Amino acid sequence: MASPLRGLASAASRSGPLRIDVLIQANEPLTFLCPRRYSSPLPHRAFSKSNRQHGVRAFHASPTSRSNANFTYGIAASFSAKDRRYNPDKDIFSFNPYDRIFARRKDKKTRPNSGQDAFFVSRIGESSDVAFGVADGVGGWADSGVDAADFSHGICDYMAYAAYTYRPSKTVTPFSARSLMQRGYEDISEDETVPYGGSTACVAIAKADGSLDVANLGDSGFMHLRLNAIHDYSEPQTHAFNAPYQLSVLPQKVLAQMGTFGGVQFRDFPKDANITHHSLRHGDVLVFATDGVWDNLSSQDILRVVSRLMVGARAWEHTPDGIQVGRELHHFIEIDDGSSGGEEIPSLQSFLSVGITREAKAASINTKKDGPFAKEVQKRYPFEYWRGGKVDDICVLVAIVVEEGR
Repeated sequence: MASPLRGLASAASRSGPLRIDVLIQANEPLTFLCPRRYSSPLPHRAFSKSNRQHGVRAFHASPTSRSNANFTYGIAASFSAKDRRYNPDKDIFSFNPYDRIFARRKDKKTRPNSGQDAFFVSRIGESSDVAFGVADGVGGWADSGVDAADFSHGICDYMAYAAYTYRPSKTVTPFSARSLMQRGYEDISEDETVPYGGSTACVAIAKADGSLDVANLGDSGFMHLRLNAIHDYSEPQTHAFNAPYQLSVLPQKVLAQMGTFGGVQFRDFPKDANITHHSLRHGDVLVFATDGVWDNLSSQDILRVVSRLMVGARAWEHTPDGIQVGRELHHFIEIDDGSSGGEEIPSLQSFLSVGITREAKAASINTKKDGPFAKEVQKRYPFEYWRGGKVDDICVLVAIVVEEGR
């Protein structure tokens, strides 16, 4: 069956962005009036196959034979390095669980153009479960001549490969978000090409039974949205303002000096991560992002972007009984089956990740509208002059939850 987004995306590319009427009242929930067609800020070409140089496509895995294995996930990521103009035609990846994942990519030219931010998505072994997450390299290492991106991209590569090659056995530790973070940390710590560095990490495992396991360390994080509302979200872990928890590999010289003379060098471990467990429902949306998003967009800002696109696509619908999940949701996340004759259909998860990235990028360079980071600086340091957004790398990963048979 053809994707319902086909005609909508084509219409958008012909006539420009389509309008969705929105009514926002002070101190009231966001309400959408008469959504007519799927509204996208992008032309159809934004998700062409030529942009898939990393072999990443939309995820729609078939459930396993287990009776409770009936959830699938549409996953996409978008990103923008802080010193680059955001290009939604190129800075977008969707995921296909059947693409092969290799060990760490040491050639920097093969990395996504996301600066010190990184992400990964991988099918877990031969199951329909999926692992994904984001990491933010600690930029302070640049003062020591270290490329902070090496650590964040490296640990994501190692976590993706560990998930992809996982095979359950009685002797292997049960697979969890924390154990996956631990495996990635151990592997990057043993990598001689990355002698120093550090990053935050927010790692998740979404299972075919609809459960979600999250390990969050630092100030990257996630939001769980359900039917036009914020259902759950992570709290940042910080040692002090703008000093997040971070996985680190430190030079032996520094460790020796600390042992002799004292001093503080942030070095946290996967055991310090905040662990949460969630039960997912059909139509839920998960947003994982680095602090380039959270420092520039409030939770309500992100909800507004997601709601506009979900309601506009009728993935969430207004009914006499309130907001409900649209009946055609499972078609919105499908990968291209080849029936489009080479013209790929943009997935809903791609539109969501691009929409949030675009909004965060615009807010980061806005010098007049104060974002969450600016407001926090003004509260803590009233004599500091900080206005507008915070320029930073941005990485957004979106997962749409679909229950088969709904």
